[in-house]
Amino acid sequence: MDMPALLLSRIQFAFTVSFHIIFPAFTVGLAAWLAFLEALSLATGRPVYRRLFDFWLGIFGVAFGLGVVSGIVMSFEFGTNWSELARRTGPIQGPLLGYETFTAFALEAAFFGVLIFGRKRVPRWFYLVACILVAAGTSLSAFWIMVNNSWMQWPVGFTLRQDGVFVPTDWFAIIFDPVVWVRFPHMFLAAYVTTAFCVAATGAWHLLRDSFKSDARTMLHMGLGLAAVLIPLQLLFGHLVGDYTHDKQPAKFAAIEARWHDEQPASEVLMAWPDPGHERNLYEISIPYLGSLIASMRFDSKEVGLATFPPSDRPPVLIPFFAFRIMVGCGLLMLALAWFGTYLVVTGRLERMRWFLWATFCSFPLGFIATLTGWFTAEVGRQPWTVYGQLRTADAATPFLTSPQVATSLVIFAAVYALIFLFGAIYIYQLLRRGPVVLPAFESAATNPKRPLSMSGGSPGVPAPTPASEISE
Repeated sequence: MDMPALLLSRIQFAFTVSFHIIFPAFTVGLAAWLAFLEALSLATGRPVYRRLFDFWLGIFGVAFGLGVVSGIVMSFEFGTNWSELARRTGPIQGPLLGYETFTAFALEAAFFGVLIFGRKRVPRWFYLVACILVAAGTSLSAFWIMVNNSWMQWPVGFTLRQDGVFVPTDWFAIIFDPVVWVRFPHMFLAAYVTTAFCVAATGAWHLLRDSFKSDARTMLHMGLGLAAVLIPLQLLFGHLVGDYTHDKQPAKFAAIEARWHDEQPASEVLMAWPDPGHERNLYEISIPYLGSLIASMRFDSKEVGLATFPPSDRPPVLIPFFAFRIMVGCGLLMLALAWFGTYLVVTGRLERMRWFLWATFCSFPLGFIATLTGWFTAEVGRQPWTVYGQLRTADAATPFLTSPQVATSLVIFAAVYALIFLFGAIYIYQLLRRGPVVLPAFESAATNPKRPLSMSGGSPGVPAPTPASEISE
């Protein structure tokens, strides 16, 4: 297999996973948000929670479908582009992905239909249970994916046969590896924070448009309040992920820090332009001692540089270095918005600060950007290994794959993804712009109950949904 085919395969997988990760990052948090709204609606009886539930349920349905479609493609890529990875790690990755199917997909498949079609066909308590189980299913899916990925980042609980196949020897070590239990909460919180800012930004948008003010105010307050609590936790788990990277993947840590040579004490590079050809940084801005303090909680610790490792074992520097800083920058910006916004809510000045509403509205993509760049940091920093320290990426690819074959499939994927996700994004935008509506009840005579799969508001003769702005709470 020549190098361009390998590079194209990496680009193709990065392209598809970048599209895919956007939707789980949104739907994992959104499923929990829906369950929370339904619980509040059941407990308080306030119509605003029901309106918001119906509003976000449609968006969740579209995003969930796009996430499933984009995820299936990656399963095929394991067979087409990465058959050696599948052959050699199948005894471990196969069961982990199977656990995801049997637990997460089973819950989602069983109860997603209840969410979409069962509002008035099941008791309210059962509908709430369905919401909670769908949320549990999306979280379990994220958990098994992170267990699988964490094993590739730091493989444990296996033995390597003479034919190069990884055979599991300790499933407890694989599933309960401490690396899993810092990386999964980090990803889980990223999903929740992403959703919180989508909700807050949508509320700010409608307040700026002077539409659906009651519902928009609730979305803005709840989104900012949730983010204000979760982002500090996210920073804590981010620090713990940094600790594991420092201890177990020192080459990745050095690449993130753009540290070329051993330093004692080590400085922290805030910004620079890494120059791999000359193993140095251009235009560097750094703070003495801070690198040692962050890495080892001491002012005089010795920190290793990339020159310590053979060139063939070094990850690329530019992508992990800049992706990490973009991720941290987005996180700090979201923290400032969430805390200041919560302060404005408490002091009753939020809606008068139109510049802040604009800032919150524009923050809509920050969670997605932080999630993507965090993923780039983790995955590109793991190179040149697919299974860290055990299996190189070059040895994991399908050996007989040619550049034209990969290029063709890459072009097809790019065209199909662009088409599907363009229409998906436009439809989600239209739903967000239309705002909350109150849908007629299913069992109403006007909705023709003899049609078992009729959509709410979609039956002949049914009045159009009433905009929430026209209904007093």
